[in-house]
Amino acid sequence: MALVGPPPLRNVSPLSVLLTDIRDERSATVPFPPGETRVSMARTRRFASEPLPMLLDAYERFGGIFTLRLFHSNVVFMLGPAANHYVTVSHASNFLWRDGHFRDLIGLMGDGLLTIDGEFHRRSRMIMLPAFHREHIAASVDLIIEETDRALEQMRPRATIDVYSWTRHLAMRVAMRALFGLDPDGEPARSVDAAGLFEDALSFYASDYLLRIFRGRLSPWASMQTAARKLDTVIYSEISRRRATGERGQDILSLLLDAEDENGDTLSDGQIRDEVMTLLFAGHDTATSTISFMFYELARHPEIVARLVAEQDRELAGGRPTHSQVLSGELGELERVLEETLRKYPPAWIGPRRSIEPFEFEGQTVPGRAFINYCSWASHHLRDVFPEPEEFRPERFAAEARAAMPKGAYIPFGGGSRTCIGMRFGQLEVRTIATVILSRCTLALPEDFKLTIRQMPTISPKAGLPMIVHPRAAGASGLSAAA
Repeated sequence: MALVGPPPLRNVSPLSVLLTDIRDERSATVPFPPGETRVSMARTRRFASEPLPMLLDAYERFGGIFTLRLFHSNVVFMLGPAANHYVTVSHASNFLWRDGHFRDLIGLMGDGLLTIDGEFHRRSRMIMLPAFHREHIAASVDLIIEETDRALEQMRPRATIDVYSWTRHLAMRVAMRALFGLDPDGEPARSVDAAGLFEDALSFYASDYLLRIFRGRLSPWASMQTAARKLDTVIYSEISRRRATGERGQDILSLLLDAEDENGDTLSDGQIRDEVMTLLFAGHDTATSTISFMFYELARHPEIVARLVAEQDRELAGGRPTHSQVLSGELGELERVLEETLRKYPPAWIGPRRSIEPFEFEGQTVPGRAFINYCSWASHHLRDVFPEPEEFRPERFAAEARAAMPKGAYIPFGGGSRTCIGMRFGQLEVRTIATVILSRCTLALPEDFKLTIRQMPTISPKAGLPMIVHPRAAGASGLSAAA
């Protein structure tokens, strides 16, 4: 028997959704927290392009909970360690993801782990957990090294390469092989540019708020649907082939085809498609973002690269990491760099929710059916939690400093029952790719490059990340000359 899916959305028509949101807000039985609640398209557009300074400014003026009117509705933001813990752990049952501001992602992801709530989320997660056990993840190390070596063949000394685009295609190949068990160079995968299709689909969130309402042939929504249909041809074709042949492997698709929950219920083809689509997205998008921002910061801090190079020379045998080193984060310098990158640039930068019942937090009331967002990006930049937050300081994650952080201060992968199920795989992938790159070359920024960031819905370099390839430095002095 197929696992019973989530309840349908209350509305699907964009106009109906807007009207329902307005009615929900007007029927509030308690006041919203203080903030900026007058209608302002200027505020809305600024939030779309520069959310971080807006949120930090509001935190300074209003505290850890405040309201901003964005587009048509009030949105409550909750920032800081206590707020993060409240939303993701201690009171998580009072918040729904499915009705939050990323609900349009259902048009791409369907009803995968990212877009569902409640009992269906719990049962789906239980079905998928075995695929992310330590031994399954460890088996991917050699595959990731192989794909990284292959991708590094494109890097020629003194050449300039877009590291963001390079990593995106590498991470998609890794995701297709490790998570989907599909040969990226075979059919049907070779017939589509999966990385490019995800880029096209997620550009929906880079479009103007007003344009997201429309559903016509030339709308951002139509572009997302076109990309989803092309990706579906690959996913459904492989599901059908595996069903017909009985072929199975060590990948997640094989597990999902045969998985049962505690009641003996299985996943339908549509449910498997939704989980595969979600994991392909999460499995390449977050790694792409993290690798890109990591090497952007390393290019600006040659002294940190010198420590990483020294650690490699000391710890790596033949320039290659062992399974244990990248699975458990045994390379201490690299681990601190990774954690500081995730602090400063958490890929899943915001956690959109909707409250079920009214509640009170830090003396402020919040209505039921209100939009609630926690934001790891902003929380990780609070000066009263992370001094000089704009500075890139891996030493923040030395053992003593890490242990002293307040509960909920550091949440790059969310928290509670919605902690990213692929967190360990993502960390292993980033550690492995970064280690192989550092063992082969040094990447430097062009002198005139200025980083800008976009949110769609993960954060990434808006204009890509052009970097100049240099031979691997042997020490601090050689690195400084190269960079």
